[in-house]
Amino acid sequence: MLLTIPLKVIIAHFFFSYISCCSLWRNVLTTPDIPAIAKYFTTKGRYEEVNPYLIDDILAVNKSLVKPPSAECREIHLTAIIRHGSRYPTIKNVKKMRELHNLVVQKASGEERWLREITQWKMWYTDEMDGRLVQKGVLDHRHLAVRLSKLFPSLISKEKLQDGHIKFMTSSKHRCVNSTLSFQGGLAKLWAIEDMAEAAFYLCAYELAIKTINSPWCQLFDEADALVLEYANDLKQFWKRSYGHDINSKSSCILFHDVFSRLDRAANEIRSGSNVTEAATIQVGHADTLLPLLTLLGFFKDSVPLTSNNYVTQGQRAFRTSRMMPYAANLVLVLYDCSGNLRLQALLNERPLAFPGLATNQGEEGAPLYQDVRDHYGELLQGCDFEKECQLFPSK
Repeated sequence: MLLTIPLKVIIAHFFFSYISCCSLWRNVLTTPDIPAIAKYFTTKGRYEEVNPYLIDDILAVNKSLVKPPSAECREIHLTAIIRHGSRYPTIKNVKKMRELHNLVVQKASGEERWLREITQWKMWYTDEMDGRLVQKGVLDHRHLAVRLSKLFPSLISKEKLQDGHIKFMTSSKHRCVNSTLSFQGGLAKLWAIEDMAEAAFYLCAYELAIKTINSPWCQLFDEADALVLEYANDLKQFWKRSYGHDINSKSSCILFHDVFSRLDRAANEIRSGSNVTEAATIQVGHADTLLPLLTLLGFFKDSVPLTSNNYVTQGQRAFRTSRMMPYAANLVLVLYDCSGNLRLQALLNERPLAFPGLATNQGEEGAPLYQDVRDHYGELLQGCDFEKECQLFPSK
């Protein structure tokens, strides 16, 4: 019989397991004394005997073994059929073990050390245990959940779970139900830990931004940690507000046309010999305002999109919100009259910014002819209709 686990059960199980004394990351055997015959225990063997590297690092994944068939492949679905975690013996085996123990205690004789240790061993298995999941079995599934999420982050993710795109089914046996809950709890704890890491990282950032102090929270991180957390947020911004989806930048169509209408008005007034009626326009908004506009204009676009799988190769990426989008980040467009030639200079955070696609004719100060800029963005100036782009059901 298969059961489907409701989300509220997952949450409840996670809450109570979170406040328990047992840590998610602690292995049951901190200094394991492994029998020489351990790898021959058939269906009663530990998972670590199959993957011995887990004894040193229970959350390690071997990405050299598990990788896509080729570079152009991407994972789109995963089905996992998993056995329950480590369990107590069934009542049938408990009875056999009890009979053996009683026989040895009552009948065995000799001076051998192994026999003395066996006779001193206390029979602690009871009928009530009857195949139930042990704490090691809980950890088996918590750890497996973390490792699979590390191997396939685009499929087993917090967002996929919250949006109902991950389905759990289980045998009705208690050890399978509890293994499923443990797997789910492993994911929940992993993401809770990630959330806590992000919270600590932001505490460090807020303390500096607000109080100009080096907070004690900052001591939790080194530069390698910061680079990972920065990339995680860059991924979010990339896919939510930037190049991840074409529609993201189109939210700035109205602002884009407003900016160029002001530039056009000033340009036309200069060409006609009139005074410029509006010397400066100051507009204040959000990161959600500025980032889509920078994207629409083509700034900071890398040749390879940011994904959860290519962090290592994105160390020199242009798309870096730490540099692009701090508090008070600003894009300034300055129109110059250069002896009758109108030129446009872009500044981001008070630094010159080259227009993409106009590298050969931007001049010494990085200010191309205004007409060249208009020509470069011609398609957007003729289109980029916010109402049309954001219409849910376009008319045919």
